[in-house]
Amino acid sequence: MRTTSSFEIFPNDSSERALAKARWLRREGRLQEAEDVYRSVMKQQPGLRAGWTECFDLLRRSGHIEEALALATDAERTFATDAFPIALRGAALIEQARFQEALEALEAAVVRDPDLALTWHELGYAAYRLGDGNRALLALDRAFALEPHTETLTLRGRILRAAGELYAATVAFEAALHSATHDEQRTEIEHEILITQRLGDFAPRRPRDLTRAERWFTEHGTVVLAATGPGRPPTTPELVHAFVSLAHDRGWEFGQVVAPPDDVISRTLAERFGISCEQLDHIDPERIPLVFAERPPVGQPDWKSAVDRVNEERKGAVFMAWCSVGSTPDADVVGGLDDDGVPLALEIDAAQAIVMAQHPVASIAGRELIFQVSTLQPE
Repeated sequence: MRTTSSFEIFPNDSSERALAKARWLRREGRLQEAEDVYRSVMKQQPGLRAGWTECFDLLRRSGHIEEALALATDAERTFATDAFPIALRGAALIEQARFQEALEALEAAVVRDPDLALTWHELGYAAYRLGDGNRALLALDRAFALEPHTETLTLRGRILRAAGELYAATVAFEAALHSATHDEQRTEIEHEILITQRLGDFAPRRPRDLTRAERWFTEHGTVVLAATGPGRPPTTPELVHAFVSLAHDRGWEFGQVVAPPDDVISRTLAERFGISCEQLDHIDPERIPLVFAERPPVGQPDWKSAVDRVNEERKGAVFMAWCSVGSTPDADVVGGLDDDGVPLALEIDAAQAIVMAQHPVASIAGRELIFQVSTLQPE
């Protein structure tokens, strides 16, 4: 489906100029305001498909699937016998995991209008979610022939990658990158290319055959210390010891540990390295800092600032002892993964961690990680 990033902020088409404010608000992250503007435009210009499509996509990507389905129902009243609202309904049903119903709706939309690219794109996505890769690719080919689109190429790349066709997936992603016209699109596609490159180390296994820790690494570039299972979940002290051992093996030497206040584990970590433990707002990139938290801090702006300093200046590393499988990590190295606070039954795998840390597109790759006057004291 077309996303807001597919459109110009200042379109030349007079019929779409009314959408410029909504598009700008969405790019600024002001989603409720953007939705309000979209709905206002839809009321004033009910026949403007772009307004319905973009508002639907905003709701879909925000996780407001019931509202997206209601919007599709409203569109059916507006567009009567048109295939367009049925395609929207099919897309909403996909997000509710009602795949068979979604396919039926999309097939009905194809009967009404076999030349609507949106229908074929969503049909391809539904088939992909059902595990029918061949049908998905055929539908996307039809969608792209009707309306060449960056999102269709990107989805094609994901389907090929899931099938283990990494070279073909890379070709699709590079074509999507070449056709992208906005930074948001490029950032997303570049991330997909990095995932595909990391998967190369696990070939010939397909993504579905990887462990959660391996998938975590391919998706985020984050080294996972507890990566082999099933086994006994490690303790936090064991994860700290594993990180110190990894640092010793790789020759990393930090000049300071910076952590949230009152973090006892961080002081233990600093003692293991023989360096000082300081608050997050005392971070000094020239000292090659190790930014640490036992778990992702909540409501601490100093944490994000410290992580951003490390990432921007490419000096130091971020280590979290635990992270949830459903989150996007701020860390370069994660000790263990948990699911809703329950540690996964994975054992520490030092060899696997070293392989991940050496990967050329790991998040820690290319960092300056040696503080000349620091002394590392492994156990």
